[in-house]
Amino acid sequence: MRRSSLVELPEVFAGPQPDRGARYLLGVDGGATKTLAAVLDLDHAAVHLGHGGPSNEDSIGPKAAVDALLNTADAAMEAAGVGEDALGAVVLAVAGTDTEALAAHVHERRASWLVVNDVVGAWATATGAAPGVAAISGTGSNVFGVGRDSESWRAGGWGHLLGDEGSGYWFGVQSIKAALADREGSGPATALSDAVPGFFGADTVEAVASLAYSKPLTKGEIAAFGAQAARIAEDGDAVALDIYRRGAHELARQIVAVIEHTGLEGQFPVGLIGSSFKAGTVFVSPLAELVHERAPEAAVDTVELAPVGGSLLLAAHVSGRTDAVDVEQLTRMIEDAPEH
Repeated sequence: MRRSSLVELPEVFAGPQPDRGARYLLGVDGGATKTLAAVLDLDHAAVHLGHGGPSNEDSIGPKAAVDALLNTADAAMEAAGVGEDALGAVVLAVAGTDTEALAAHVHERRASWLVVNDVVGAWATATGAAPGVAAISGTGSNVFGVGRDSESWRAGGWGHLLGDEGSGYWFGVQSIKAALADREGSGPATALSDAVPGFFGADTVEAVASLAYSKPLTKGEIAAFGAQAARIAEDGDAVALDIYRRGAHELARQIVAVIEHTGLEGQFPVGLIGSSFKAGTVFVSPLAELVHERAPEAAVDTVELAPVGGSLLLAAHVSGRTDAVDVEQLTRMIEDAPEH
């Protein structure tokens, strides 16, 4: 089978760019539930935010997605007090299956704006737009990395029916299945059996199974149980601990595939992004151990920078201002940015 990367790194991000002396950069993080835009003022070290609704084309269609992206970007520019002509570079990192199609719709209205898949933005968030890997585990999961020769590779990201291993949804489903196995006597006893019906407002575990089909429970609702499953694992429940170990194994398998296909060796970051990593050591420790079996010098750690920061870092690269952006400072600026 001939294999190429499922997500390509646009050439403009591959090599150094000339410094254009830009003062303002705009980054947008567009997802299935919300959109966040940020204008970075490099001269005054300030970030101005704009908030919007969902912008995933798969969920709401191309017109509504583009409207959400551009309206949110306009809100950030208004907060910063600047117009489009003041922006040195604009990068939109957007969730969805067909980034190129969405980009074509955006370019009908904002011709020079760059649109990338959200995993490219996540990679920039996790690595500072340098060689390394981003492992995403929120409601779903995905892994994307870039090697030292700009070779890129994606693993995972196939959605809850065909993938999402090691995601919040996966942990939620595995927890419900473990509780059902305890109920029917085919699996070991676990504290999950009491926690699952309580969390979903049901009288019994079997009633939760009915809810999964009749209501049905959404991906987000099932994924939300992952936080409680993590606490049960931390308390030493053997079944919950095993679920997190298995999730770590599945996600590490994808991370290793990305490392091998990008040719990464020696020291490089593996940034962990998403709510599932709030589980802490029950998830992160076994994941790091498994990654280190293949890449012993990799720095596996959770990421503090908000995803919109990755879009800003990509915009800084395009405008040749990478050296003007400090990741730790950018993290604080986004956290401290006033709401508008």
